[in-house]
Amino acid sequence: MSVWTLGLNHKTAPLELRERFAFATERLGESLRDLRNSFSSHKEVAILSTCNRTEIYCAGQQIQVPETLAWLAHEGRTQVEVLQAHTYGLTGDESARHAFRVASGLDSMVLGEPQILGQMKDAVRIAGDAGALGTTLNQLFQRSFAVAKEVRGKTEIGAHSVSMAAAAVRLAGRLFEDLSQVHVLFVGAGEMIDLCVPHFAAKTPLSLTIANRSADRAEALVKAHGGEAMALADLPRRLHEFDIVISCTASTLPLIGLGAVESALKKRSYRPMFMVDLAVPRDIEPQVKDLSDVYLYTVDDLSQVVSQGQTQRRSAMVQAEVIIDEGVQKFMAWLDVRSHLPLIQQLNQKAEAWREIELVRARKMLERGEDVEKVLQAMSASLTRKMLNGPLRELNHPTALQRDKARDAVQQFFFEPSTSADAPSMGVRTP
Repeated sequence: MSVWTLGLNHKTAPLELRERFAFATERLGESLRDLRNSFSSHKEVAILSTCNRTEIYCAGQQIQVPETLAWLAHEGRTQVEVLQAHTYGLTGDESARHAFRVASGLDSMVLGEPQILGQMKDAVRIAGDAGALGTTLNQLFQRSFAVAKEVRGKTEIGAHSVSMAAAAVRLAGRLFEDLSQVHVLFVGAGEMIDLCVPHFAAKTPLSLTIANRSADRAEALVKAHGGEAMALADLPRRLHEFDIVISCTASTLPLIGLGAVESALKKRSYRPMFMVDLAVPRDIEPQVKDLSDVYLYTVDDLSQVVSQGQTQRRSAMVQAEVIIDEGVQKFMAWLDVRSHLPLIQQLNQKAEAWREIELVRARKMLERGEDVEKVLQAMSASLTRKMLNGPLRELNHPTALQRDKARDAVQQFFFEPSTSADAPSMGVRTP
C-alpha cells in the first residue's frame, strides 16, 4: 500500500481560493464517498477541512495524485491548472511526515496550537463513519496522534503561543484605547468563538453579546462568561450597537453584507468599527474592508500578530522534528511490512497445506498398524524435503548470480542466530 496527501493551506493559497474548498461538516461523508468513487480502484480517504487548510489523505495500491487533484478542482469549480499552482502533493514518508507535523501543530499559523489535533480527530471519525478508512490510513492517523501527544509532552512547542483570539484582542486594543468601554458582538458559538469570548470577557467590556442560530449554544457561552444572547435574525437591525464584531460560523454565504455595515455606520455617526472574520468561507463580505471607518481583519490578516513569539519556540521545533522523524521511520517500516503481507499469507497457507498432507499420510500409516516411531520419522523426513526443495534447487541453479543470491538467503534464513530461545515453528507470523 502507498499513502499520499494533496492539500492547500495558508502558506500556499490565498483566502479567496481556500474558501472555495471548505467542506461543510454535514456534507463531508457524502464528499468522501464521491471521492472514493472517482478512483479507478478501491482507496482509503480522509478529508481535513479547517479555516487554514483543506487536505486529502489517501491510501491505495497505486498513487493517484493527478486524479485527486482533478476531483478537488471539480469540487471547488476551479481549473486544475489554477488549483495545482497552490497545492502540494506528498507521497510516502513525506505524506506521513506532513500528517505528523500537522497533528503536532508545527504546520499551523499559530505554531503549536492544539485545536488542529481535535480537528484531525474529527476528520478521522467522520471518515470512519463513512466507511472511507482502512487499516493503512487508520494506522497513519493513530500514529500521528501518538506523535503529537509526545511532542506536546516532551517539548515546549505550545509555550509563548499567541492564539488567534489573543491576536484579535491585541489588534482591537490598538484601535480602542480602553476595551472596557466598548460593546462586543460575537457571531457564532463554535469552537473558535468559544476560544475568543474569554479573551474579550477578561477586558470587562460594557457589553458582550452572542448571536447564533442555535440558542442553546449561545446561552451556554453567556452563562459561562456573562452578557446576553441574540437571535441571528436581529443582526442587521442591531449591528450599529457594537464597536467590535468577531464572526466565525459554518455558513457558506456571508452573513454580514456591505449594505448592512454601511447602514450601521450611518446610525453610529461613523464611529469606527473593529471587525474580525475568522470564518472560511468568510462571514463578512470582503468589500466591507474598503469602508474608511471599518477595520476588518481576516484569518490571514492576523498572521503577523500571531507570528510574534516564534523565536522562543525554535529550539522546541528542533526537538519536535526529531520525535516526528522517529515516528515517520516507524510508520514507513510498518507500511513496508504491510506490503509483503500477501506473500506472508501465501507462505502460511503453503506451510499449512504441507502440514495437512503429512498428517493425513501419517494417520493412514497408523491405521495400517505401522510403528509410531517409523511414522514420525517418515513425516519429519517428508516435511524436511518439502522445506528444503526450493533452497536446494536454487543453490544448484545454472546461473552463478542466482546461486550467490540463494546462498546469501539460505545463510540468513537457516544459519544466523535466532533471537528466540524457542525452536522455530512451521507457522509464519503475520504483522
